Amino acid sequence: MDENFQEEFMQIIKFEPPLYKQRYQFVKDLVEKYKPKKVADLGCADCSLLRMLKFCSCIEVLAGLDICANVMKEKMHTLSPLPVDYLQPSERSLTVSLHHGSVAHKDPCMIGFDLVTCIELIEHLEESELKKFPEVVFGFMAPSIVVISTPNSEFNPLLPRVMLYRHPDHKFEWSQAQFQSWALETARRYDYSVEFTGVGHPPTGMEKVGFCTQIGVFFRKYPQTGESVQSEKPTEAVYKTVFKAVYPSLKDEKYLQNAVISEVIFTAQIIKHRLMSKREEYGDDPERKSKFQPSMDYFSDYFGKLVVEKNMEPFVNGNEVYIPLATIFSFPKVNQLCGTFEKLCKLIAGKVTLSSDGSAVMLNIEHENEEN
Repeated sequence: MDENFQEEFMQIIKFEPPLYKQRYQFVKDLVEKYKPKKVADLGCADCSLLRMLKFCSCIEVLAGLDICANVMKEKMHTLSPLPVDYLQPSERSLTVSLHHGSVAHKDPCMIGFDLVTCIELIEHLEESELKKFPEVVFGFMAPSIVVISTPNSEFNPLLPRVMLYRHPDHKFEWSQAQFQSWALETARRYDYSVEFTGVGHPPTGMEKVGFCTQIGVFFRKYPQTGESVQSEKPTEAVYKTVFKAVYPSLKDEKYLQNAVISEVIFTAQIIKHRLMSKREEYGDDPERKSKFQPSMDYFSDYFGKLVVEKNMEPFVNGNEVYIPLATIFSFPKVNQLCGTFEKLCKLIAGKVTLSSDGSAVMLNIEHENEEN
């Protein structure tokens, strides 16, 4: 390498976006491509990657593992559900958990994941831990995909102030050949294939240096059988769970019922308001009232055009407005939430005021007058 050329780039290399964000984006892109439902991040540290991944709609189980409990505990609150998650529950279920332990130990809580990420982890492992790492991750956990990133030591001369390793806690940093040799042997031993790539491009003209961060993406060749998983399963857990959050989900009957009730009442109130506005427009003229058909056409401003049968029209009787459940079920949001008319009836039973025969939502006109 030309020393003058090297010195020139030592002072100006700057990654945009920052290298850690490029690593996280690489994982996110992989998630969006392969749609794993269960993802574990080994060496999760301050949970930054987990915070990004929790917004991926395909993920239903998200787990983090780190040897330093204090680092996780400082940021674990950022993985808790927000008020908006309770006000607008997601259609998917999501459970997030954090565990304190070493990647050199086996624990049954880490079995059954589709994707396992090890971002800038292996270079922090002692030699004894690194020897156990492949068996734990590829043999015991055996996910469908494993992503491992680690510094490329060949890039280090281009980085200012890097004397030996990039971080004082690093036990080693591999060249491209060293990492690929280790990865290929690990993949061969545990029936995986591996693809090599990276993030942090080298300067133009220095492509042989390789990426600043080298990445190996491992794909399991054969599905793991239930018998092999069970035979490997330890009798006792060795990790300590330090955090667990179950997000509100419409798959939970309680949250689904609340969402349906809110949507039914909201829809009924809108219909009632438009119906009463229409009655006021016609006034007390019997002839004009007789021509009034409270069809759903005038709701198009809110919900688009709906084809409604005659027996689905809302009507007024005394001080009560009746909105047929069939009408409410016609609205897309209610229909989507419930799926079937029978499910709608079941979810609102005893929670919403209905007509005596249970066919319509009943609202009081006096409340409308008080509001006005």
